[in-house]
Amino acid sequence: MKGWRFFQLISITVIMTLGLSLSAFSSGGGIVTDDETSLSAAATTEPYSPYAQRTFPTMPLWGDTHLHTAISFDAGAFGARLLPPDAYRFAKGEEVVSSTGQPVRLSRPLDFLVVADHSDNMGFFPKLQAGAPYVMADEKGRRWHELIKAGGQEGVKAAAEIIGAFSQGKFPKTLESLPGTSIYRSTWDDTINAAEEANDPGHFTAFIGYEWTSLVKGNNLHRVVMYRDNADRARLMEPYTASPPIGSTNPVDLWKWMDSYETKTAGQVLAIAHNGNLSNGIMFPEIKAFGQKIKKKYVETRARWEPLYEVTQIKGDGEAHPFLSPNDEFADYGTWDQGNLDLSVMKKNEMLQFEYARSALKIGLRLENKLGTNPYQFGLIGSTDSHTALATAEEDNFFGKHSGGEPNKDRYKHPMAKMGDVEYKGYSPLASGWAAVWAEQNTRASIFDAMKRKETYATTGSRMIVRFFGGWEFDSKDANSRLPARTGYAKGVPMGGNLSVAPKGKKAPTFLVAALKDPIGGNLDRIQVIKGWMDGKDKLHEKVYNVAWSDDRKLDPKTGKLPPVGNTVDVANATWTNTIGDTELITVWKDPDFDAKQSAFYYARVIEIPTPRWTAFDAKYFKVNMPKEVPMTTTERAYTSPIWYTP
Repeated sequence: MKGWRFFQLISITVIMTLGLSLSAFSSGGGIVTDDETSLSAAATTEPYSPYAQRTFPTMPLWGDTHLHTAISFDAGAFGARLLPPDAYRFAKGEEVVSSTGQPVRLSRPLDFLVVADHSDNMGFFPKLQAGAPYVMADEKGRRWHELIKAGGQEGVKAAAEIIGAFSQGKFPKTLESLPGTSIYRSTWDDTINAAEEANDPGHFTAFIGYEWTSLVKGNNLHRVVMYRDNADRARLMEPYTASPPIGSTNPVDLWKWMDSYETKTAGQVLAIAHNGNLSNGIMFPEIKAFGQKIKKKYVETRARWEPLYEVTQIKGDGEAHPFLSPNDEFADYGTWDQGNLDLSVMKKNEMLQFEYARSALKIGLRLENKLGTNPYQFGLIGSTDSHTALATAEEDNFFGKHSGGEPNKDRYKHPMAKMGDVEYKGYSPLASGWAAVWAEQNTRASIFDAMKRKETYATTGSRMIVRFFGGWEFDSKDANSRLPARTGYAKGVPMGGNLSVAPKGKKAPTFLVAALKDPIGGNLDRIQVIKGWMDGKDKLHEKVYNVAWSDDRKLDPKTGKLPPVGNTVDVANATWTNTIGDTELITVWKDPDFDAKQSAFYYARVIEIPTPRWTAFDAKYFKVNMPKEVPMTTTERAYTSPIWYTP
C-alpha cells in the first residue's frame, strides 16, 4: 500500500475505551441525554473520533543508549574533548563544534540519550588534560600531560601508551580514578548533574547511565547500565567497575550490584548487552559461563536484568552471520568476524553461534525447555557506541567511532584495530544505529518501562517506522485498514510480546506488520519475518519469509526468494533516486509451517533499497578515489523485537 496517509497508522487507539453517543453532550459538568436509552447507548459506543481516548504509544521515540564523551578513558585518549553537556545539546538538535573543530548538527533531534561513559577510570582524562595537581605530582602523569598538550604524533604516542598501560594492568595506582575516591565521586556527580540539567520531560529525556566494560582476555562482554531514576537515587551508589578487586568482569557480579542498588535505593536499573560479535563465543553461553555450569538461577537472573540487546552499532551488525544462516541473502551485513575486540585471538566458526542475536534467540528456546526460563528472551535496539560525544548514525553525517575517525580524507585507511596482518579496516565501521521505542510519553519512566516490556526495535541509521503485532485473529482485511495499530493492539500483542495458547479452532498464528519509509531516506525494498523454532528433538531451526515487497516482483514458489529490487545509487555523486521501492508496506502473514507443540519466535526485518554509504560521501567531499575493496553502498534495515510462542 502506498501514500503518506499511512502516517495515520501510527496514531490510532488500541482498544477504544467507552465513549459517548452522538446524541449526548456535556453541560454544566454533567451528561445530558434525551432519555435512558441514549444514555445506555453512550456507555457502549466508541467515540466517533478514532483518535480520541488513545491509551497506547502513537509514535516511536528515537534515541541512543550508548554514547561516550571525554570522561571515558579511551575516548579522551583518542582525542575527544566534548563532555556530557555537549552530548546532550547535540542530541537535542543544537549545532556544536566537534573535538576536531568541525561544525556538526543532526538532521533531526533525538528524543532521548544515555551518556554511558566507561565506569573504569571514569574522569581521568579530563584531569590529565587539565594538569590536575595529583597528575602533575606523578612522574608518568606529568610526562603524559606534556605529550598530550603537545599534540600531533606526540599526543598519539602518549594516548597509545596510556591505553596500553591500563589494559595491561601497569597503570600507576596514584593516577587511577576509582570508586570511593573524591575524583571518582565528583565525576559521577558531574555526570548525574549533566543528565538532570538536560532532562526535559515531555520533550527530551536524558537518562543517567554508564558502561560496565568487561573485557575477558580481549573478549567483549560490555553492558550499558541504564537508570529509570533521578539524581536522588542515582547518587546513593557509585557505578560498578570491571577492575578487580573492587569490580569484576563476570556479568553475574554486575547483576548482584544491580540487585543491591535496587534494594538500597528502591530504584530501577536495567543492563543492555552489546557487541556479542566481538566476544569470541562467550556473550550467549549455553553450557558454562565463567567456568560455572549454567543453572536455573543464572537464566532467571539474566532474564531479569537484561531485557534488551544492542544488535547493531559502529563495531558491526550482530543480527545474523552468513556461516550460521547460509540461506539468508541479507545475513552478511556489516560483518566483523576476524577476531575478538583487540584481535588478540582470531575467530573460529564454532564461536559464532554464541555471538549473534538470531542464534542466541534460538539457544534461549532450548535453555527455557531445559531450565524453565529463557535468558535470551530479549528485545532489540541499536545504538552508536560513538566515542566522540556525537550521536551520529546517518551515512551523510557520520563522525566515526572516535575523534581520530571524525571526517578526514584518510580515515578510511587507518585500521580500527590491528594485530599482525589482521585488522579491522578503517572503512569497516558502520554508521549505526538507533533505538526506536514505542513509549506513551517522552519521560524516563515511560521509555524505561517500554524497554522493559521490549516494545522496541533497532535500525542501522534510518528512521523508518515499523509496527509488528502477533495474534490468532488477524486476516487480510486488516492490512486494508488505514488504522492497523488499532487493530493490532485489539487482536494481538506488539513486538516484545508473548502469544498465548491458540483459541479453539485456530491452527496457526497470524502477524500484522507495517513499515513506513524514513521521509529523507531510501524507499522500502521488502519486509521479512524471521522465524526460529525448536523441534521435538531439541534441534534448532530458522527460516526467512518474504512477506511484503515493493514493485512488480514475483516470489519464487520453490525457494521463496525475490529478485533484487535494483540499484539507483550514483556513487560518484553520493546520491540515489527513489524510483524503485515503495514508501510503505503492510501485510498480514500466517505461519505456513506452524506446529503448536514447538516453541518459536518471530521478528520482522525491514530492508531499504540501496543508498550511498558514508564512504561514498567521504569520497565525494574529499575528492578521494576509494580502493575497489571499499564498500560504497548500503542497505539500511530495521529489526523488531521478537514475539514468542511457547506451547
